Amino acid sequence: MQLAQEKIAQVLVVKPLEARIVGVVATEFKQAMATLIDEGQEAIVLDLSEVDLMDSTGLGTLFASLKMLRGKGDLVLSGVSGKVMSLFKITEMDQIFRIFANRDDAVAALLASRR
Repeated sequence: MQLAQEKIAQVLVVKPLEARIVGVVATEFKQAMATLIDEGQEAIVLDLSEVDLMDSTGLGTLFASLKMLRGKGDLVLSGVSGKVMSLFKITEMDQIFRIFANRDDAVAALLASRR
């Protein structure tokens, strides 16, 4: 799975470049996120603006990443739309994750919470 990464102050913006986070791709994504967290990334914005399909495996990957950061950091989402947002609402994961319309708002929220 290919990920674009950009560091803004102490926030890492991670953008999956795959349109689908399903099956094997979700497993690869989970491994990539675990590596970033193990390397010490504590404030992560996950920009899902390129993702148009996610299954329960993909959703589980996001939740696992959030759990890995508990107590030492935060993971927020941005650019969630269409079918992916519907999945979040149906599963009530929109109540678990902080979701922002765009990455700039997400980055600003993480920076404000880290002051």
